[in-house]
Amino acid sequence: MVAVVTGGGAGIGRGIAEGLHAFGAQVAIWERDAQTAAAAAAAVDGLGLTVDVRDDQAVDDALAATLERFGRVDVLVNNAGGTFKSPFLETSANGFDALYRSNLRHVLVCTQRVARWMVDAKSGGSIMSVTSIEGVRAAPGYAAYAAAKAGVINFTKTVALELAPYGIRVNALAPDFTMTEGIAAMGGSEPDLGRNMVPMGRAGHVDEMAGAAVFLASSLSSYLTGQTLHVDGGTHASSGWYHHPEHGGYVLASQD
Repeated sequence: MVAVVTGGGAGIGRGIAEGLHAFGAQVAIWERDAQTAAAAAAAVDGLGLTVDVRDDQAVDDALAATLERFGRVDVLVNNAGGTFKSPFLETSANGFDALYRSNLRHVLVCTQRVARWMVDAKSGGSIMSVTSIEGVRAAPGYAAYAAAKAGVINFTKTVALELAPYGIRVNALAPDFTMTEGIAAMGGSEPDLGRNMVPMGRAGHVDEMAGAAVFLASSLSSYLTGQTLHVDGGTHASSGWYHHPEHGGYVLASQD
């Protein structure tokens, strides 16, 4: 099995790359930071390519290089993305475009390019995209980001139907609080992060995202397509219920 992981140099992407490698996949890291791309590739004995997936030609070149190295692509993980706080009334056109390109447009482009190869090769395959809990709930201050992540979810459903006749499955993973280098750098700690907001009482770990990705990549999920798996400790299911910080019981936000 050959897997491509975009944004695989750190965080959830690197965790997924390492998880796929642990279960026998050959992995190509597509990452815009050359240093982390090389480090992640070394960790999985794979191919590290410096790629800005917002650039169509860069994606085409990366796919060509991956095929030259491995001869095929069986799995694509669209993980690259990012955000910044931007109140809706203050967001510029450039801000909207930046968030769209970082979180949705490259998902369309990378999926299309890899799917075209899979169709021509008659190989089938598994494509998954990392969306977010923010794709299914309001996110004040992050309207454009949330809209893009919601777009990933509907894109997943629609393209799953178009590609099903070719044996290509398309799914998504939606995390919430997940411990990464970025969150740790902002002062987040494993015991505290999500203690009250997450029903399971803790943040997720990148290896838990990796486990879900390995499942979607493998034949264990051979009859599953068009789905978004919420790897979030129950926050999607909670719908506003959270652990009260004083007595620990469940309350709705309106009851606090």
